Amino acid sequence: MNAVRTILALGSNLGESRSTLADAVAALADHPGMKLVAVSPVARTAPVGGPAGQPDYLNLVAEFETTLDAHALLDHCHDIENRHHRTREVRWGPRTLDVDIITYGSSRINDEVLTVPHPRAAERAFVLQPWAWMDPDARLEGVPVADLAARAADLSSVELFEGE
Repeated sequence: MNAVRTILALGSNLGESRSTLADAVAALADHPGMKLVAVSPVARTAPVGGPAGQPDYLNLVAEFETTLDAHALLDHCHDIENRHHRTREVRWGPRTLDVDIITYGSSRINDEVLTVPHPRAAERAFVLQPWAWMDPDARLEGVPVADLAARAADLSSVELFEGE
């Protein structure tokens, strides 16, 4: 299989989020079917949706080349989440790690377990802004990611994380 470029979004708001994100990117890349291409700066963002009172998230976007098919990539992402003790109790609730497939080449997938491009990515500055920082020329469905970020309702809550 030829390598496919994929964009993954990672977020965490429980535990040692900064090290969790770094460890997760390394673990994603530590697979024979995955090659890390680029990683965005880390953003600190307010939670979007979910229960009130959650801590802020740390988010980043990473670009990979993969020879995994989209569903095997999803399984790999879930495996990395599970290694970081991800639980799925409350929709959009706090989590140790979330790994979402934003794009998988130019594929459009919509089945019972996977929707690509990610159905809400075009509205979420916590995905779009780090992606635009990483790749100012990136496009999602033909639209510049930076333009989508500028229009996203949550843009004001996204800031460059200058932490340790």
